[in-house]
Amino acid sequence: MDTTFNKRLPIAWLVLTLLTLCYLWIDHSADDGEVLHANSLVTSAAIVIALVKVRVIFREFMEVRHAPALLCRLTDGWVVVIGAALLGSYFVGIALR
Repeated sequence: MDTTFNKRLPIAWLVLTLLTLCYLWIDHSADDGEVLHANSLVTSAAIVIALVKVRVIFREFMEVRHAPALLCRLTDGWVVVIGAALLGSYFVGIALR
């Protein structure tokens, strides 16, 4: 059993926590009093922050960092495709509204 302390995991947790706090700050600063309304900047920031968090989780907690290069490229491609689909559908929906 390997009992060495992995310094990357607490750093990954810290990054994930900071990204969550960053989103909360962006969301709170965009609130207009008690009125909730859609804001493109906040929505785009939420999607991008979520995708960055997914990539950190893939790399650090799902051990994709040590996987073959093909799996690394596939997971990065998945993040890009999902990001493009989410942002694209959001902005197309705004344009059609």
